[in-house]
Amino acid sequence: MSAYPSGAPCPRGVRFWRLRLTLTATARPRPHVLADTLARTRAHDVALVLGGALLTAGLAQVSISVPGSPVPITGQSLGVIVAAAALGPVRGMAAQLLYLLMGAAGLPFFAEGASGLERILGATGGYLVGFVPAAFLVGLAAQRGFDRRPWTALPLFAVGQLAVFAVGLPWLVLSARLGVAKAVGVGFTPFLPGGLLKAAIAAVLLPLAWRLVGPRKV
Repeated sequence: MSAYPSGAPCPRGVRFWRLRLTLTATARPRPHVLADTLARTRAHDVALVLGGALLTAGLAQVSISVPGSPVPITGQSLGVIVAAAALGPVRGMAAQLLYLLMGAAGLPFFAEGASGLERILGATGGYLVGFVPAAFLVGLAAQRGFDRRPWTALPLFAVGQLAVFAVGLPWLVLSARLGVAKAVGVGFTPFLPGGLLKAAIAAVLLPLAWRLVGPRKV
């Protein structure tokens, strides 16, 4: 039964709020991560995941050997944290899993054009495997807006790279039969300056990308 007599006009204020509620109900959901502003279908999600994997593969070829260390300095972790923040936890993790699968299948996607399952199972394989939980954690934090401002993005991306080491270092200790101190000396300490630089680069790129998206979408 109508709240108004039959034929009586609806008050202007009520019409306004009805219109506002209708527009709110039909409006597109607020994007949680950058990829949400682009993804409309499953095909878009697949393309974004593939793009994240290829970004990591491309940056893996930026590689510098570290004397005395089996682990090279690469751009891989920059690709991991940027892709994860842009894609979110599920797509970001899927991108890194796809990256590992493609590299294990023989594509030259690992550092210095390496490939094969043996690279994942080797002494430095823990760093590769660490990309997966790191991507999930960074994507989860990005979903909550930590990547939108430099002062929150910088610690997020630094912690994201530490998650890679949290898997890579114990793996290195066990696989290469190194002591903990030795493993830290060859598998962690030399990478701190580069890790901070990559975190700073990502902390500039992601907030800038959000600004380019525009205030109405964020």
